[in-house]
Amino acid sequence: MTSADEVRAAKSAMLAALTPHTGADWDVAAGTLDWSCRETAAHIAHDLIAYATQLTARATDAYLPLDLTVRPEATPEQLLQITAGCADLLAVALRAAGPDARAWHWGPADPSGFAALGVNEILLHTYDIAAGLGLGWRPPAPLCAAVLARLFPEAPAGDPVEVLLWCTGRIALPDRPRLTSWVLRAAVG
Repeated sequence: MTSADEVRAAKSAMLAALTPHTGADWDVAAGTLDWSCRETAAHIAHDLIAYATQLTARATDAYLPLDLTVRPEATPEQLLQITAGCADLLAVALRAAGPDARAWHWGPADPSGFAALGVNEILLHTYDIAAGLGLGWRPPAPLCAAVLARLFPEAPAGDPVEVLLWCTGRIALPDRPRLTSWVLRAAVG
């Protein structure tokens, strides 16, 4: 089951991968995304705070009308600090939520679902930023396996890093073309 511990582990992996490269040009495209590395980091922070807010507010039928605004003058160091802070806020919200807590993410999602969503955002977009910065970073396999088990239960067998990157349209697999759309299953039945 994905939890606050995995969110914090994903945050640590992100910081270890990107902190040494804050002097690089973060205005370049983040991998194959249309966003820059800067915009992608702000997006991670936005989604993490949105997940925390959904869960603590127990929103039942839609995402709350909330947006995180990161000022354009934020440095890469500040972007990572903001993103790390939002990851910690999600972890706090997950620890505070009881196992029966539910909030809307295309249906009623439990804390484990929101934890997996947060880990997914951190890992995939760190991968995107790292690609934009020319780094050969790969997300940790145990965290990828946890995301796959919770959000992509019908994923094919294989290396969890490769499979998660395939499930989210980042790469092709030898026997499967690159996806152009995908569905996360955070809601519980």
